[in-house]
Amino acid sequence: MFAKDYLETLKARGKKSHVYKQFQDIGLQLAQILGDAKHKALYIKLAKQHDESILMSIAKDTADRKGITNKGAYFMKVLHERYPLPKAPKEMKARTKKVSPIKKEVNLE
Repeated sequence: MFAKDYLETLKARGKKSHVYKQFQDIGLQLAQILGDAKHKALYIKLAKQHDESILMSIAKDTADRKGITNKGAYFMKVLHERYPLPKAPKEMKARTKKVSPIKKEVNLE
């Protein structure tokens, strides 16, 4: 009987929204507009990095276009064409000589 009550509690908690920040809501809206709920974490991350108006305008433009089979991929392509990510400078790695571990003699007497 306890297990049934617990399952009902879990179902009730699952229906409650867990969106606490604005960028989470924007990311979920992007996923809904593009019909790509599978990648909603990606859209939340993008909403945290980019301006809301930019993302929403690209998403709405993508959703309005006909003939696009993968709207999420097209959205990402347009986003990165208009606003490319800055490339990090390559760091020079210092060459180090590999040192073998010190072996200790073990006396089992």
